[in-house]
Amino acid sequence: MSATLHGIGVSSGIAIGPARLASHTRIEVAHYVLQKAHIAEELERFDEAVQTVRAEMSALHSQIPANAPAELPAFLDMHLMILNDSMLSQAPKQLIETQQCNAEWALTQQMEQLVAQFDEINDPYLRERKADVVQVVERVIKVLLGHPGHLPLAEDERHDGILVAHDLSPADMIGFKRQQFAAFITDVGGATSHTAILARSLNIPSVMALHNARSLIRENETIIVDGDNGVVILDPDETVLEEYRLRQNEWKIEHQKLRRLKGNRAATLDGVVVELHGNIELPQDVAAVQESGATGIGLFRSEFLFMNRADLPSEDEQFEAFREVAEAMNGMPVTIRTLDLGADKPLAGLTAHSLNPALGLRAIRLCLAEPKLFRTQLRAILRASHFGQVRILIPMLSSLPELRQTQYAIEAAKASLVVDGIAFDPNVKVGGMIEIPAAALAAQSFAERMDFLSIGTNDLIQYTLAIDRADDSVAHLYDPLHPAVLQLIAMTIRAGEKAGKPVSVCGEMAGDPLLTRLLLGLGLRSYSMHPASLLSVKQRVLKSNSVEAATQANKIMRGHEPDKLQTLLTRLNA
Repeated sequence: MSATLHGIGVSSGIAIGPARLASHTRIEVAHYVLQKAHIAEELERFDEAVQTVRAEMSALHSQIPANAPAELPAFLDMHLMILNDSMLSQAPKQLIETQQCNAEWALTQQMEQLVAQFDEINDPYLRERKADVVQVVERVIKVLLGHPGHLPLAEDERHDGILVAHDLSPADMIGFKRQQFAAFITDVGGATSHTAILARSLNIPSVMALHNARSLIRENETIIVDGDNGVVILDPDETVLEEYRLRQNEWKIEHQKLRRLKGNRAATLDGVVVELHGNIELPQDVAAVQESGATGIGLFRSEFLFMNRADLPSEDEQFEAFREVAEAMNGMPVTIRTLDLGADKPLAGLTAHSLNPALGLRAIRLCLAEPKLFRTQLRAILRASHFGQVRILIPMLSSLPELRQTQYAIEAAKASLVVDGIAFDPNVKVGGMIEIPAAALAAQSFAERMDFLSIGTNDLIQYTLAIDRADDSVAHLYDPLHPAVLQLIAMTIRAGEKAGKPVSVCGEMAGDPLLTRLLLGLGLRSYSMHPASLLSVKQRVLKSNSVEAATQANKIMRGHEPDKLQTLLTRLNA
């Protein structure tokens, strides 16, 4: 009997094929009290289990296929760092000693404490990292209980199978990568989960957060995965199958056409050149940027170098990461955003809990409050500027005094490098992120004092509309077409034009082809996005006329009713 499941579409495309079920049952652990004479033995058993999992992960790392996306080893490295963190490798031992409990119970208790901390984080990407903690813990518990450390799955020579799982870990993905599945669907996860990121990097249709798919779907049952609409159809009839086969063929043809655009210059029909850059989190992401045909990196989120570790990365470690990216881009611009962490993103004990973390000590506020931390990173970025066209981007600026303090810190870092005799580009460009309404309203002042501006639309929308974008209960109010949001974006672009400084958009709006012409009509000439979105945006640019887009954008700017704005946007994209 046919049925339709609805989830979150995280990677576009359509797949039709037999279900391949991955068995992944959460392990229940018992709690029992040990005699003191057995504590040492239990501690040794725990250490051996951690060591076994560490060895398994190292072995899996060496088995990663050569054609695997760069994200795969990065996620596996993340799991190794989680495993090596003292919160998991040492804290449970203290519980074993103080509570005289078994290792499985101690590890589970520590995991639940960590998961509770992740649940309080506002940032959706970081909050979903709790799944990585759970997966690492489950691998250790499986060893303690004598279970296999991988998900069993039957070998299949066909490549049209659709992987159905409750959840997937990076280690699982290594084994599954060899079997070339047509699509992934999971009960849990979201747009920023590691499985979603891998699916996008592989250009594989994927739907997450289906809740009960794993229990409802049968092995070999024919299913349809619609990654565009977040829909999974079970046991479709012939009429539905025929419709989706047609849509699947159309999607494949369109995707092949997009790949042909890689070498094309991004310019409108009337000759306006547009810069399309890629966003990255780690040096390994550069490969995807190059494959997309991007003309630079518009946002290197440097905070990802600080995550999932007990210590802070040294200046040399940060420098090596930045240099690797600068050299790989071969003279193209590489914009490195300084540390964007804060109260909602705990950082090695430097930040304290806040009742309103989105408005707390974060981003540039944190860096200015921790001058040693900031100076270390600035020196690393400046050193990398000797190896490519590196630019510095300052997040969450809100006032000119903040900007002056930042500029002073940059000059001090330059002076220290001169004293040390270390080469760097003395004319490295410095820009500011416009993601607070106050900054957008004062964009003219910032543009006059900086080399470029970058609009972070994700936070700008959140702060303008007073909406926590991580809160599902108000997610429907998160509206990039809200007149106030559009006015702030337009105001920032005009400020850049008046000061003769380039302005880019690096938030999710930049990667949405439905908004490409609107932004183009507002005067935007530089977009930065996830590499997977770049060719779709380029196609929209190539089919656009900037003068016509400006005319339609002006009409949208005068509108106020949501329905009318949507109608005007549809007309603009016709």
